[in-house]
Amino acid sequence: MSNRNFYITTAIDYVNGAPHLGHAYEKVLSDVIARFRRLMGDRVFFLTGVDEHGQKVQQSARARGIDPQQFCDEISQQFRDLCAKLDISNDDFIRTTEPRHKTVVRDLLQKLYDKGEIYKADYKGYYSTRQEQFLQEKDRNPDGAWPEIFGEVTEITESNYFFKLRQYQDWLIEYLKKNEDFIFPRYRQKQVLEFLAEPLNDLCISRPKERLEWGIPLPFDENFVTYVWFDALTNYYTAVTDKLEFWPADIHVIGKDILVPPHAVYWPIMLKAAGIEPPRSILAHGWWSINGSKMSKSTGNFVEPVAFADKYGTDALRYFVIREMSVGQDSDFSQTQFLARYNAELANNLGNLVNRTLNMTNRFAAGAIPAADASTSGDLEKELHSLWEKTRDEVLALNEGFQFHIALERTFAFVTATNAYIEKRAPWKLGKSAAPADQAALRTSLATMAESLRLANTLLYPVMPAATAKINAVLGNKPAENWRDELNWGTTLTGSKVAETAILFPRPTTSDSEKK
Repeated sequence: MSNRNFYITTAIDYVNGAPHLGHAYEKVLSDVIARFRRLMGDRVFFLTGVDEHGQKVQQSARARGIDPQQFCDEISQQFRDLCAKLDISNDDFIRTTEPRHKTVVRDLLQKLYDKGEIYKADYKGYYSTRQEQFLQEKDRNPDGAWPEIFGEVTEITESNYFFKLRQYQDWLIEYLKKNEDFIFPRYRQKQVLEFLAEPLNDLCISRPKERLEWGIPLPFDENFVTYVWFDALTNYYTAVTDKLEFWPADIHVIGKDILVPPHAVYWPIMLKAAGIEPPRSILAHGWWSINGSKMSKSTGNFVEPVAFADKYGTDALRYFVIREMSVGQDSDFSQTQFLARYNAELANNLGNLVNRTLNMTNRFAAGAIPAADASTSGDLEKELHSLWEKTRDEVLALNEGFQFHIALERTFAFVTATNAYIEKRAPWKLGKSAAPADQAALRTSLATMAESLRLANTLLYPVMPAATAKINAVLGNKPAENWRDELNWGTTLTGSKVAETAILFPRPTTSDSEKK
């Protein structure tokens, strides 16, 4: 068992709107990684949180006639509630308006300013209020218009502070070439290098207070507040300044839209300039569409994750998003596909195995899991044992490589094989016979069913923690402290009293099933 420190973060969510499916997926994906690493013996520190400064927050608060802090308090609570609803096991929840964060940001800025890494200069250019960034001519569409993503663009001239980003460009290129696994999936690292093929501009890191008050004041000039990325990115370091044994971060889990330039260019260069070790890796996940179209609240093409989890169960939502999306790729969320997986995989396959095991153990063994009779263990049992060892080894390797969707596929193939084993062994027929050999075979089949269920359930824990806890409870299973020991075929369930029944995945109503 490992006992190393493992630090994982999500991106911090901007509090200008309520959580959506993309936020939920990133939280669940990070949680699956964190839970798996804990099971593998790592000392995990898992951070999530919210980004609360910036012009959009200031404008939204003014539009409602409330203080920006009150606005942030309300929206940030929705993200906390999302984490609670989705069983996210984060160790910390950071808010960029917290004093601990402001202190670290100001200390970092002062350090870089004292080193000569930050300077003041006049700037004339185009500014996007929506994206809170200055734009260049290359950002225009071929027809000269600004892309819709930038919203209203105005030309402004003002003095600002700049960070010497450009002078670290060659260092970053060399760093990426030496660390080929810095970004997952790998092809996105090539995209970063393509971005770096063009000369970088120094990074504007401030906004004058006369234009933006809602931010962290620069320690060397209180008339300015720091730019969103210098504030937001630093959160990852803030959270562990009192536990630096966890730095550098092992994985920043982010959406592909904020990989370049913020996380893959700005962040490692900021750290390099400050003499701080960069993170070990960045995982950039894809986007969700809804029913084949872009997510849009205004058109109703939207999944509200808390309401969805309330309706179908938290573990069902967690299972679907991990099973459906290949990490790093885009995927589509449809009610039809969700219900197909829910019914076929969760209810008919896993749920059926649970209830068959409970029913037949109660029916033929007085509710106590019997010991297998070695004399009746034949080819069917050997095949299932062999398939388990293959499944276990494959799933562990797939989880290490973030291929959780395939790991789930392999695990459920083992569940399917266990149900097929039951059909072939037909314990309901053996139970009708008084012959000693048939009774011995019955005990072996009941023990094999229960053990196979326990083992499959052990692999499902990182994705479906609540459901696996329920299955352990109805099996009378008390997991060992060392998770790896739980992955070996054994006899720990012998004599365990099982529950009479368990409804883990209730059938959706007809109206639910008919929705597209």
